[in-house]
Amino acid sequence: MSSANSDSSGNSGAANGTGKPSRYESQKRRDWNTFRQYLRNHRPPLELSRCSGAHVLEFLRYLDQFGKTKVHAAGCPFFGHPQPPAPCPCPLKQAWGSLDALVGRLRAAFEENGGQPEANPFAVRAVRLYLREVRDSQAKARGIAYEKKRKRPPPPPQGHSPQPPLPMVAAPPAAAYARQAADLNLVNGAYTHHVHGHLMIPATDAVGDVVVTDAHPGGMMPLSVLN
Repeated sequence: MSSANSDSSGNSGAANGTGKPSRYESQKRRDWNTFRQYLRNHRPPLELSRCSGAHVLEFLRYLDQFGKTKVHAAGCPFFGHPQPPAPCPCPLKQAWGSLDALVGRLRAAFEENGGQPEANPFAVRAVRLYLREVRDSQAKARGIAYEKKRKRPPPPPQGHSPQPPLPMVAAPPAAAYARQAADLNLVNGAYTHHVHGHLMIPATDAVGDVVVTDAHPGGMMPLSVLN
């Protein structure tokens, strides 16, 4: 198996050009030895093959005594304050980021040392939920907001250019109809249609029926249509 790995924080595990193990590989080896020592000191001692997610959670809580991050309790006056102005008796714990990176390194070390991926105790759901709970509780206690990264919209395909908006065609001004009426020397009774705005001229046809002539190009229509 390749020695190049990365934890959940994105650290690379590739060795440097001199052949010496990288910082990530060295830290992973120390973490793995610490975990094995924890199993040997367990009461009763635990074999690696019998290690479960519950034992991983016990190990993570055990590490809190060596933490350096102040996590305020709910009753502390500095609860939710990112930079308290005075000391308080709240305990120090492991920061969420440190635990998340540690679990990533131990997950890789377990499989590199012969463990099966499907039996990896560092990859079980209970461990993921615990890390999420630690993250949320510490964010609330210290007043830190962890925001999800927003996905950027995909770029348009190459060669595609958005169509420009169609130009708006302005309606002819009402004054044009007024000038048209003056030019026609309309007789009394001409009026403007209330829907279309056309000038309508009453007249009679050959049989004596009243019709209306549209001064706008179009023709004649019976007066009953307008009623």
